[in-house]
Parts: sequence; C-alpha cells; structure tokens
Amino acid sequence: MSATLCLLSTLGGYILSSALLFKCPTLLHSKKRQSFRCRHISHRGGAGENLENTMAAFKHAVQLRTDMLEIDCHMTKDGQVVVSHDNNLKRITGLNVNIDSLTFSDLPQYNCRLNVSFKKDCFCDGGDDKRIPLLKEVFDAFPTTPINIDIKVNNDLLIQKVSDLISEYNRQDLTVWGNGSETIVKKCYKTNPNIPILFSLQRVLLLLGLFYTGLLPFFPLREQFLEIPMPSIILKLQEPCKIPWNRRLLIWLADALLMRKCLFEHLKARGIQVYIWVLNDEDDFKRAFDLGATGVMTDYPTQLKKFLESYTFKEE
Repeated sequence: MSATLCLLSTLGGYILSSALLFKCPTLLHSKKRQSFRCRHISHRGGAGENLENTMAAFKHAVQLRTDMLEIDCHMTKDGQVVVSHDNNLKRITGLNVNIDSLTFSDLPQYNCRLNVSFKKDCFCDGGDDKRIPLLKEVFDAFPTTPINIDIKVNNDLLIQKVSDLISEYNRQDLTVWGNGSETIVKKCYKTNPNIPILFSLQRVLLLLGLFYTGLLPFFPLREQFLEIPMPSIILKLQEPCKIPWNRRLLIWLADALLMRKCLFEHLKARGIQVYIWVLNDEDDFKRAFDLGATGVMTDYPTQLKKFLESYTFKEE
C-alpha cells in the first residue's frame, strides 16, 4: 500500500510540475533573446511571383516589406557560395549538371518557366532576371533584412564559407541557418554558435516525444526557430482520389500530432519562433496563425501581405 501511495504521489508531483512549467517555462528556462520576429516569410524569395532564388524575387519581396527571405545555398567548383535550391540544375535550367561541378562563371541561366513546388499545377513565368546569384550579393542588397538559410548539402567548406560571410556582413543577429539533417545543424552550431539554428528533423521528432510524455518543460533547447510543414497541405498538391487511404491516414495523424497550439505557445514563451511552411492559400494562412504560429512561409508574398492586412492577431 505504501509503495502504491509513493508511486501515486511521485506521479502526481511529476504531472503537476510538468503542467506548471509547461505553462510558465521561464520558471526553469531563460527566455531566448529575439533580435527579430517574422510573420511574413518569402519562400525562395516568393517562387510563385518571380523565378525562385533570384535577385528579382528578393527585391520584390523586400519591396512588399516581407519580414524574412528564405533561401538555399550551394557551392560552386571554384568555391563560390550561390543561392539555389537544387544542386542538380536539370529542373531549373534544363542542363543536367551539378552546381558543384561548375565554376560560378559557367553557371547557366534559369528556365523562363518554373513549377511552383507547393501549389498544384502552378508555374511562374520569369522576367528579365534568370541568373543564379551569389550569397554575398543578397547580403549586399538587403543588409537589414532577416534571412533564413538552408544549407542544402553536408559540406564543411560550404558551412565555413557561409559562416564567414555572415560574420563579414555582421549578420549574426539577422540570420538563422540549418537543415533537416541533424549532422548539418550540428556542424553549423559548432562552426558558429552565435548564429541561431533551426530544429533538424531528428530534433523535431525528439521535441514531439518530449511534448507527449510531459518531459518538454524540463528539457533545455538550443534551437531558436522551429520550422515545420503543415502536413495537411500535401492533400492539396495531389488528386485526393490518387492518394491511398493509408497515406491519407498517415498525413492526418502527422497533422494532428504536429499542429498543436499549446506546443507552439509553450515554445514562444521560451523565445522560440514557430514558422510553418509552405502555405499558399488563405485558409492555410488563417489556420497557421490561429494555431499560434509566429510566421508563415509562402511562395506568394503579395497574397500573404494582403491576408495579414485584414487578420486580427491576439496580443502576445
């Protein structure tokens, strides 16, 4: 009887302390310093309105007063850090060759028309700018705009060069970097711990495990940005009748587990921003912000700007 009582007391104490610290995490953890907060994030500069990852796309998004540019980086054969989502250039230029096998001067131009990855049957017809830019060009052009950098490949030299450029342009407080790979994120953090990092996929899964077991309030987190997809948008990218029932069930389950307002509110209370990607419809914008997301990443910055002008946020 005494052992049972002891067990129940311990369990009750754990549940109560977990609930208290979940609601008031700063009792245990210092709130992370935030040098910027972003609601409007332009994915690849706004891939639905201009050719992705081009200077024209970035300029258009900044003119709309986007809060953040999301970009992707690779390195050329001659060691130049360039802004491109793909390493292989087949999709974006028509040339079946990798960026890391070409010098910067030999990089081909973009195709005139590219598909929008997160909008079904949509394409972007390009303007005059079809050039793959250097990362330093982006830093030069937008010195005060926060930038989210996805390090696309596990390359130590690429990570070091990006870190050096961030330091050279004094952008440690205006940049977040990382990747879905935990290996890459660890290297980023080791190379320059002063640059905020994203949660890797492995750490997102750990985060969910801690959340559903009640351990999250006790666990320290080094990341400052949770950047996650809204799983339900997958159903918009394909014909529903072509998605097997078991995959639809998996999508529904992932969405139910990941899109949790109480989780987002806890993270924000700890100073961790929550970005949801890549949303291109007004109903998804609304759902994300209703759930408490800090920001939304979109291919259509004009559409998101219009939505934000009419959306009423609760005071945080």
